[in-house]
Amino acid sequence: MKLFFDFLPVVLFFIAFKFAGIYVATAVIMLATLAQVGWSWWREGKVEKMPLVTLALVLVLGAATLWFQDETFVKWKPTLVNWLFALAFLASHYLGDKPLVQRLMGRELTLPDPIWLRLSWAWIAFFVSLGVTNLFVAYQFDTDTWVDFKLFGMLGLTLAFVIAQGFYLARHVKADIPDNPLSKE
Repeated sequence: MKLFFDFLPVVLFFIAFKFAGIYVATAVIMLATLAQVGWSWWREGKVEKMPLVTLALVLVLGAATLWFQDETFVKWKPTLVNWLFALAFLASHYLGDKPLVQRLMGRELTLPDPIWLRLSWAWIAFFVSLGVTNLFVAYQFDTDTWVDFKLFGMLGLTLAFVIAQGFYLARHVKADIPDNPLSKE
């Protein structure tokens, strides 16, 4: 459910674009992201940093898109968000005692430090690549194709990366199987 909630502004952007064009879609994603952050604050009493950064980028780049009537600004938003994620993951190698991916997933998984580092570098490379791919699609294809990529392509690439990460992690996770009390004699 959280994944759907996180992607809801993008889905609404997609729908608005298909019915009313890029400028209406830009206003919709601005309002939807603002509502999403407001909802999180109302429900949890706080908002994590990355949704706030995303909101700031959506509002600034969306406002520039609407003010200048230039869709280039909104097309840069996914790239900047992904590159900020990459920067946060990279900075965590030098700030604090654990990579960000280990801080996020360390309660659920026990892995050796070199595996955490490899996983972190993989996420950094993924975020940088996704940002570059977004720019490629934005500048090499029409806006309709870019909007489709923004929803389906980026979501698909992210899911494929997470599945690949799962296969990679499966090789390194040791299962804690408790003794079966019924099998003891």
